[in-house]
Amino acid sequence: MISKSTIDQVYETARLEEVIGDFVQLKKSGSNFKGLSPFSDERTPSFMVSPVKQIWKDFSSGKGGNVVAFLMEHEHFTYPEAIKYLAKKYNIEVEETERTDEQKQEADERESMYLVSEFAQGYFSQMLWESELGKAIGLTYFKERGFTDETIKKFSLGYCLDQWDGFTTAALDKGYKLNYLEKTGLTIVRKDDKNPNNPKKFDRFKARVMFPIHSMSGRVLGFGGRILTNNKKAAKYLNSPESSIYHKSKVLYGIYFAKQAIAKEDNCYLVEGYTDVIQMYQRGIHNVVSSSGTALTPEQIRLINRLTKNITVLFDGDAAGLRASLRGIDLILEQGMNVKVCTFPEGEDPDSFAKNNELDAIVQYLQQNSKDFIQFKASLLVEEAANDPIKRADTVRDIVHSISKIPDRIKKEIYIQECAQIMNISEAVLFNTLAQIGKKDLADASKRVKPEQKAFDVVKNEPLPEKVDVQYELERKIIELLLLYGNELEQFEDLVLKENKDGDLILEPESLESKVYEKIYLDLQDDEIELTNPHFKTIYYKLIEDLNHKEDFTINTFIADLDQEMVAEISSILMEEEKYMLHNWESKDIYPKEKKIGVSQLVSETILTLRCYLIKRRMETLQHSTEESTGDNSETLEEIMNYLQLNQLLNKKLNRVLS
Repeated sequence: MISKSTIDQVYETARLEEVIGDFVQLKKSGSNFKGLSPFSDERTPSFMVSPVKQIWKDFSSGKGGNVVAFLMEHEHFTYPEAIKYLAKKYNIEVEETERTDEQKQEADERESMYLVSEFAQGYFSQMLWESELGKAIGLTYFKERGFTDETIKKFSLGYCLDQWDGFTTAALDKGYKLNYLEKTGLTIVRKDDKNPNNPKKFDRFKARVMFPIHSMSGRVLGFGGRILTNNKKAAKYLNSPESSIYHKSKVLYGIYFAKQAIAKEDNCYLVEGYTDVIQMYQRGIHNVVSSSGTALTPEQIRLINRLTKNITVLFDGDAAGLRASLRGIDLILEQGMNVKVCTFPEGEDPDSFAKNNELDAIVQYLQQNSKDFIQFKASLLVEEAANDPIKRADTVRDIVHSISKIPDRIKKEIYIQECAQIMNISEAVLFNTLAQIGKKDLADASKRVKPEQKAFDVVKNEPLPEKVDVQYELERKIIELLLLYGNELEQFEDLVLKENKDGDLILEPESLESKVYEKIYLDLQDDEIELTNPHFKTIYYKLIEDLNHKEDFTINTFIADLDQEMVAEISSILMEEEKYMLHNWESKDIYPKEKKIGVSQLVSETILTLRCYLIKRRMETLQHSTEESTGDNSETLEEIMNYLQLNQLLNKKLNRVLS
């Protein structure tokens, strides 16, 4: 684990506007910065960065948080990856907390394997660009595929020389251990009975062009190698073997380069091979990944699911195993994702189609030819079934089987209706088939086909205004006041309930000087008020504790200790006012007043309003109890009258007229 001191140093050193500025073009806007949202396609800026508060808010998508939250959202880093990225950017040494010997050994081994893999990537690239054989064979091959120098370098493509141990010798000479070369699969080690202390060593990827496979965060996990000779005994493509850093079933080729585009476009194109990904990317379709020639797995689908709910599977026009590939579609549906399928003209694949067409033509083709999975599967299977009723029945069952994989019941119903139209068969029969397949909660589906149709009818009633949750808004305001002004010293007018000479209750003002957090805490404690929202309650007590014990309290260091859900909540609270700055009021000669004016008044009014709200609720509860009671209610009525009198006094102080 990364030590707390390192995390604190990262938060203290990292400048939010600098980090985000590496990914988003920011323009000064008062004391803040604004720019186009990196999470949605927009023309008017809705993305706001506050250097003072060290938080950001994207008003188009609702996302927000601190510097780590941005990297986790935009780069899809894990929390430790984000901390390490920032540490590297600001030259901070990452200190790890004490681990067991086993944990240390495991971490050291994984890191050593990453380092070996990164060395291999550099070595293969160097051989491609600098060695005569690399240029003559490897570089020529990539150029013939239509890849530009920029593309070759971006994807770190390389070449392994046609030598038995050229790479292995170079790695050993650089000090890399044979143990890790073998574990990554870069080197094959064979024991020599005659000389057990000197085993034979071979380069696994001898005479192959190299495709490094990157993790979501950009680290090299393994390699794919393609042989260029006509050696029938050797596999055309060869992948790194499974290791502690490389698991084929959990990796997608190109995900590191595609992740931002997938999230922004809200769609992922899934292709079959390395060159499909590279060619599509080079042409301008960046949201594309490949399962690297292996059958699609649930882990790979979940990787995409982190970025989007929409997948478009691109099939070769003459793919022999097209029907078998449909199994992958069922897996995607099981994960609750939306699937479309697009096939290319016969003789074409994503690689050749991207190579032979301009970007506009490719985009247009994908838009026009991407079919919903059920349309695609039905057309494919119906063509196979022809006029054979037995095959036709099997086809219907096959399609319904795919629909049964969908977790969402509404989607299931819609797809059943669509399937009924395409296959010219009654919905009731399809619902019965769906129930027979064994999906729970659908046993009575056939009964609902017609009777429940009314549930989808449109009722043209005027929409009811959204009810405001008063307590939620007031609790939210208390958190905001603590975050922005908690440590500030203010003059407050406290209200003390007293009797005057006529025996009437009055609120007598008393002046006092106090820090904002002390005033809020004592007032809530005196009234025995607890925040009801669980998020606000957690944030409140942590804020009070930190403001009370930490003289150097800052928002930035405070949110460093919170989970990302809480960070997002806080960013929404703090950046609420900033969204109005996006409208450039100054250019219209409108100058909004800063909230900082009248902090003590704002605090007092918020607490008084909360008191009034809770008193009103208490009176309603008491009144309800008297209506239900048949006994003596005199004490309850007296309590209601006392509350009513107090409520009138508080509202008078707030300059509010009660009906």
